[in-house]
Amino acid sequence: MTDFNFIHNRKGTNSLKYDFAAERGKSKDLIPLWVADMDFPAPEEVITALKEKAEHGIFGYSEPDEKYFSALYNWLLSRHGWETQPENFVVTCGVVFSICALIRAITKVGDAVIICQPVYYPFAGSVTDNGRRLIVSELKEENGYYTVDFDDFEKKIIENDVKAFILCNPHNPVGRVWTREELEKLGDICLKHGVFVISDEIHSDFVYGENKHIVFPKIKSEFEDICAVCTAPTKTFNLAGLHIANTYVKSDIVRGQLKNELEKQGYSQPNIMGLVACRAAYEYGAKWLEELKAYLTQNLQLVREYASNKLGGIKLVEPQGTYLVWLDCRALGVADEELSALFEKEAKLWVDDGFIFGKGGSGFERINIACPRSVLKQALENLSAAVRRLSK
Repeated sequence: MTDFNFIHNRKGTNSLKYDFAAERGKSKDLIPLWVADMDFPAPEEVITALKEKAEHGIFGYSEPDEKYFSALYNWLLSRHGWETQPENFVVTCGVVFSICALIRAITKVGDAVIICQPVYYPFAGSVTDNGRRLIVSELKEENGYYTVDFDDFEKKIIENDVKAFILCNPHNPVGRVWTREELEKLGDICLKHGVFVISDEIHSDFVYGENKHIVFPKIKSEFEDICAVCTAPTKTFNLAGLHIANTYVKSDIVRGQLKNELEKQGYSQPNIMGLVACRAAYEYGAKWLEELKAYLTQNLQLVREYASNKLGGIKLVEPQGTYLVWLDCRALGVADEELSALFEKEAKLWVDDGFIFGKGGSGFERINIACPRSVLKQALENLSAAVRRLSK
């Protein structure tokens, strides 16, 4: 049984989360609950596999082999009922990297790409930094529950001749796990108007309760050729620094375009340690993941309890998936700058301000609950005290 309560000292390890506060204009005494990595070591089997590779001592150019793809196949089939073929995958160094490469591969400079905000903030940059036009269809929120505004989504596609859509499922930061009906409706609109879907499914292994993650191309066979699915073990097993991702593209044409784009960027073989860790995680990490999800469920309950009676009107947006929690702070009645200061200066927390996820994130904050419970409890106590001082 993994001891997720143990506090591992990450300071002095080149950790973005812990060691670069000053470089990002933050005080060094903040509790970091921002960037989406976890404060837990990877499964022991992953660490052992990495040690064995390190002891071999040769780190030359490497490619994924049959055993790698077998581990990937078995994981996706057992966890998501998704049967895949090795030839449909392109292995890259990360999901955001894949999204950017796909945008360049399937659209031209000046083309429109649509996203549904509030959403993972690198999506917007992936579009604009590559010279494409960003089109936003805002999610609808009612009593803490988010849905897609399908009429607006289709209207924006038609008006702007949109060429691609970046889907986030499970959705970061609002925590929705989209239903089959919702995904089918999105897919039908995109199919009707010739919009290619880039589906970011990196959080797919974190789904709670009765909710079920549905891989986008599984909805309809017609969706297979109009989508790419971006997957990775990095969020699931805390491997982000090893830079490994598996991008599924069924269309031979689009997959060829993606590979051509990677060649133009000078990218070829993936990180050998990423390959080793991914295979080991998918072969042996299931038990560790179930223990982790049980622990995160208890962490979520702690946030729920504080939000119910100790946070002065701050509401928990109930997540159906991910370990990133969306807090509705609008009842505090403060502007975004003041809200940011409340969390950082008063509560001594480093979190992600809601407005960076888009206009609809104004008045919200995102926190990462993948940390030891004592750390999370201290953070919530700090926030509770800060809110009490605000109300005086």
